[in-house]
Amino acid sequence: MKRLVALVPLAWLGLFFLIPFVVLTKISLSEPAIAQPPYLPVVDWADGILTVALNLGNYIFLTEDPLYLVSYFSSVKIAAISTLFALLLGYPMAYAIARAPERRRGLLLMLVILPFWTSFLLRVYAWIGLLKANGPVNNFLLSIGVIDQPLVMLQTDFAVYLGIVYTYLPFMILPLYATLSKLDVDLLDAAADLGARPATTFLTVTLPLSLPGIVAGSMLVFIPAVGEYVIPALLGGPGTLMIGSVLWNEFFLNRDWPVAAAVAIVMVLVLALPIAILRRVQAAQEDRA
Repeated sequence: MKRLVALVPLAWLGLFFLIPFVVLTKISLSEPAIAQPPYLPVVDWADGILTVALNLGNYIFLTEDPLYLVSYFSSVKIAAISTLFALLLGYPMAYAIARAPERRRGLLLMLVILPFWTSFLLRVYAWIGLLKANGPVNNFLLSIGVIDQPLVMLQTDFAVYLGIVYTYLPFMILPLYATLSKLDVDLLDAAADLGARPATTFLTVTLPLSLPGIVAGSMLVFIPAVGEYVIPALLGGPGTLMIGSVLWNEFFLNRDWPVAAAVAIVMVLVLALPIAILRRVQAAQEDRA
């Protein structure tokens, strides 16, 4: 019965991840061509002869052109900083919801999930209206005399960070809430009885026990943020370089599918590292339990 239950997610992963990954790997090992599709076949059967032509030049090209290395570094940096801010904002919110009276938790969780009820694009476009030179934010700051001239917030890295944190903040709050809500309050009372101050109790009891939620929430924010395309395209400026825009340009503008596939494969491998760390931390937590 357990094997039958496990077969469903394995089939899902095989159909929607493993097979596309194999196809993408095959394309990344091919050569570009003016054809439809725009690449040469890796495996060819002609006149009864099987030929296999593997082209590693696409991966070598990624190491030679600084554009790709810079875009990878920029994507990881923006995703990491956004994840940190999401954690700093999401942890107090999740803690407050977990410590709220039980009759109010459902309402508070609904308020966290409420942004998902509207279109993702509409929410990003709303930030364009808020952050533009004559938008509500600048008008408010001008009216109270904080600034003398409108701030340049749109088409900057600040706007990208703001958009990513706003969009993915619920993915940080929900795993943290799930962990903090299961925290045994008796442990906190015991620490207080032993003379520990609230800050000491938080650092020695609450924070270590909430580590699985921190790791899970951080991965849920970091992984999609690395490959984000829409937010940098709408809120970022010309200098905001992320791997999502590079992939778009290679696939749809340059029509160099082999190089684009190589970029995507390397990105998957880059994202596999934090996933491996997540699994290791979870396994360590289970062993301690």
